Amino acid sequence: MGGHPYWYWTKYQTDVKTTLEDLRQREFMAGRYNPVMPFIEFPITDDSSSPGANHGSIDEALEASEADGTRSILDISEVSNLPYEEALDRSTQGEVDLYCTTFPFSKAELIDLFGTDRPDRQMVESAINELCENLDRGIAKHIIIYDRDRPIEVFFIGCSFD
Repeated sequence: MGGHPYWYWTKYQTDVKTTLEDLRQREFMAGRYNPVMPFIEFPITDDSSSPGANHGSIDEALEASEADGTRSILDISEVSNLPYEEALDRSTQGEVDLYCTTFPFSKAELIDLFGTDRPDRQMVESAINELCENLDRGIAKHIIIYDRDRPIEVFFIGCSFD
């Protein structure tokens, strides 16, 4: 079976690591992860299923999900300051571990995709299918979303291990 894409919108905070941890905790408490929900429907909305956590911690949920992973943002625990392609170059030299990490889109990628390095939500929403096509398993990427040059959200998109 192939990897499954997932994506989330969350309120902007200046520290992406804090933003990621808050999102992971929200989704854990909602129970939106494998094995509680083997296949999650995206996008997550106020009406999305929320069965509640069935494990004592995120680490317990990760262990219970085995090789498939949680098929959710819970699989992502690290934040890179390097865009994925740059980190990939360094990983071949043994300097960087890529799995379970979210990477920022490079300025060039953002301009290529959206015509700006400060995309708004509508721009990103219209490109979700294209963004899903270029993801490697076990990683995520993130984009700061702007409204009139003011950061308002962080968009995370990733692909499960299986």
